[in-house]
Amino acid sequence: MQKTSSRLLSLLSLLQARRDWPGALLAERLGISPRTVRRDVDRLRELGYPIVATKGPDGGYRLDAGTRLPPLLFDDEQAVALAIALQAATTTGAGIEEAAARALTTVRQVMPARLRHRIDALQITAVERYAPDPQVDSGVLVSVGAAVRAREVLRFDYASPGGDGGALSPPRRVEPHHLVTWGGRWYLVAWDLDRADWRTFRADRITPRAPTGPRFTPRELPGGGVAAFVADRFRGSGGSGDWPCRGEVILGLPAAAVSPYVHDGVVEELGPERCRLVVGSWSWIGLAASVGRFDADIEVVGPAALKDAFAHLARRYAGASAAPGDNIRHPDA
Repeated sequence: MQKTSSRLLSLLSLLQARRDWPGALLAERLGISPRTVRRDVDRLRELGYPIVATKGPDGGYRLDAGTRLPPLLFDDEQAVALAIALQAATTTGAGIEEAAARALTTVRQVMPARLRHRIDALQITAVERYAPDPQVDSGVLVSVGAAVRAREVLRFDYASPGGDGGALSPPRRVEPHHLVTWGGRWYLVAWDLDRADWRTFRADRITPRAPTGPRFTPRELPGGGVAAFVADRFRGSGGSGDWPCRGEVILGLPAAAVSPYVHDGVVEELGPERCRLVVGSWSWIGLAASVGRFDADIEVVGPAALKDAFAHLARRYAGASAAPGDNIRHPDA
């Protein structure tokens, strides 16, 4: 028979692996009697583990939630996954970076050497497209997330951009649906009750008010899901599901050299060194600039607005490359 301490760890590991365990099955798995299982459960309870007895033909046990956090037991893969998640949490912009770093230090200290080597070999460096500044207070995320989960109307003050922290608009009343991250920032997707429309709110500008409002029945989010809805809003496509500006060009590059860099664009091979590209953007200038990053000759098929955008950029780039005092002849002069 295992020593008591080893047996308790084995019992705890089993209780964490599934929700309900019949007492007889626990005894069989541990190679002990049902009476010993009961005594070991009592010892774990004394250590702070909230184990409840379940009713049924055979009776059983369940590891439940308690009022305080007892010591936790992880297998090797769980410990590694936790450490990786904590490393990633230091880059979320959710205001938990310091706590995540301290938790990672605590977890690493109690890891056996074989696991520490695995964690130390993986160092995560986050390169944010947009700096999450200011960061979101974790208390705000918890409050907003609780309202989302409870499906309760959320009231909050919302700071407008600019100025010293931004001026506060009148309190908002929304039906909160999702907390999402986009470009390194946290956003709330919600139905605005006063404007009768869907809105996205930056979480770092939200100051929740207590108490929350009545419960609501969630509305159907347009766009086929939260990911599609948020992408549509940031594209500025107004619910069409497509970019507001879409054009067609022919590039002097093989299709294989272009396809990896256009994401939702369409690339058609026209020959060994030519391809057709149909792609969108939030503006014609933005679209022309994104196509111009390819080191290749460009033929604009259409529309005319895209040709005008290329001409505008040509004037701008010519001015940027000119020496002071040079006379630049504009393409449309």
